[in-house]
Amino acid sequence: MDRRNLIVDIAALAAYLVVANPALTGIGLHEWLGLGVFVAFFVHLLLHADWAVEALRGSFSHPSWGRTGNLALDLLIVLVFMAATVSGVMVSGAVLPALGLYAEGYYFWDPLHAMSAKALLALLLVHVVVHWKWIARFLKKGRDHE
Repeated sequence: MDRRNLIVDIAALAAYLVVANPALTGIGLHEWLGLGVFVAFFVHLLLHADWAVEALRGSFSHPSWGRTGNLALDLLIVLVFMAATVSGVMVSGAVLPALGLYAEGYYFWDPLHAMSAKALLALLLVHVVVHWKWIARFLKKGRDHE
């Protein structure tokens, strides 16, 4: 992990925290920014793809509670993020109409979006807490070299 990855991670988390509060942005901007967070999340995944492959490989070759738990947490975050993204698009009142589209099933997608968004926020908080020592060590190391 280098400084660039950490900056992308912090920017993606900050963007998510803004997008996660539609009362702050309004629904239309919430939807468009949500698509931007999806792109940032995808970049985050690409930057950490080597870690994911290594973690998966290591979970099978040298299983440990920490490694397996971290991998399970990350996979759960991806699944919940996808549920929030898909359901958010399906209930869209700004993005879909701008594209000339309409989705059925509002009474299914809206509660799913609300639940998955709340679950995602909780999981991201756990993710940051789990990695806090590593983040603090990385930031301290960076300050020591300046």
